[in-house]
Amino acid sequence: MTVMVDADTFADLSRRYRRELQVHCYRMLGSVDLAEEHVQEVFLRAWRGRGAFEERASPRTWLYRIATNACLDTLRRHEPSLQPYPDQLLDDGPEPEAVAVGRETVSLAFMAAIRLLPPRQRAVFVLRDVLAFSAAEAAGLLGIGVTAANSALQRARETLRGRWPGGRLDWPARGGDAAERELVRRYIEAHETADPEKVIALLHEDVRLGIEPSVGVWDGRAAVSRGLRSGMNRPGRWRMVATAANRQPAVAAYVRAAGESAYRAFAIIVLRVEDGRLAGIDVWEEPGMFARFGLPDSSQP
Repeated sequence: MTVMVDADTFADLSRRYRRELQVHCYRMLGSVDLAEEHVQEVFLRAWRGRGAFEERASPRTWLYRIATNACLDTLRRHEPSLQPYPDQLLDDGPEPEAVAVGRETVSLAFMAAIRLLPPRQRAVFVLRDVLAFSAAEAAGLLGIGVTAANSALQRARETLRGRWPGGRLDWPARGGDAAERELVRRYIEAHETADPEKVIALLHEDVRLGIEPSVGVWDGRAAVSRGLRSGMNRPGRWRMVATAANRQPAVAAYVRAAGESAYRAFAIIVLRVEDGRLAGIDVWEEPGMFARFGLPDSSQP
């Protein structure tokens, strides 16, 4: 049965589902900026097409169909650059369904892995294994047969099995305990005192340092240590603020240039902790991201 969604009902749907739809678009695209743009487009398309809404489908399913296909349209054109997702956006607004924002399903390791999947496989994997839609629901959302959806899911799982042999139980998640907070405090202190050895003492043997946009990647404790020793050499240059992204600890880094008094926004740094040590340091030298974290673009001494 086709029904017309009135303005009040539509406004309620927007409030209820906006946050989890934005997270869904982020998983599909990897970009916070594009995720927000796509959610705006989703509700615009939904409003224009509200006369075709079929009562046999839930409003949530209807909105996810629009969102998923909007993301697929974009992915067919290009693969956006990965950005960190501020935790404050995950926690803002009405409480979304827990499965939609589970901490292991927005970690940077998870996000990097699912970007290995072609668009349709990625969509099926997210709908089935993250959001727990049934095979028939996922197929209906994508406008394909159940057999094709199951085949795409099987191929996606095979691609990811090398990273997580145990399936979802192995997906990465943060602890957020006191030991992790202490590690972040020591990381900040080491930078603000320009002491690379204090950072090196925190590193996992298999640590990976990546700096975007397109600066470089360093793998292993030895390589990262060399980079830290050459780059951390001026006390007072850094000021850092603890924050959180992708359900992981993060730091907003401000830099003071020679001859200046103010510290300017420089980079968002997301940390991955394993076995009490830093296993991943992902750096985005993009000051424009600070506003999304609710942070100013400069800091006075």
